[in-house]
Amino acid sequence: MTSNLYLSLGIIATTLFLFMTYGLYKGIGLIDNFPKFRNFKKGDIIGHTAPTFDTPGISVGDGISGLIISILCWIGVTILFIVLLVVLEAVFWFSIFIILAMLYWIFFRALKFVFNKSTETKGDIGISAMYSLAYTILYTGWIFGIVYLTQTMK
Repeated sequence: MTSNLYLSLGIIATTLFLFMTYGLYKGIGLIDNFPKFRNFKKGDIIGHTAPTFDTPGISVGDGISGLIISILCWIGVTILFIVLLVVLEAVFWFSIFIILAMLYWIFFRALKFVFNKSTETKGDIGISAMYSLAYTILYTGWIFGIVYLTQTMK
């Protein structure tokens, strides 16, 4: 099991190393065209959506007091359900936003930081490989460390 994990991480590290080496050797750069969140309104959790669903009918045979109590309970549960949906929606969109921000950082900002060196390394395979090796160790070395510590602590 551990050897498969190290093999997978090795393939990822090798691919990252080759990609960065090629990019630095060719002198490529990245353009920051990440969308800005200017239209995001702070505090607008609900937005313009309203839940549309059918509620079950109420049939109570306990007289007028049972009917009134069941209607009040139905209204209370409906309000609670809508509030829980709003909270769930807020948590869901916040989680999606955090995941996208992390992926943005990993796939764009980190590689942009590497490819800023492409003006120095363009056409020189030795320097490109050295920079790529250093950044590959930085970007994947901590994962190897976590796997190693996990396996030694078992």
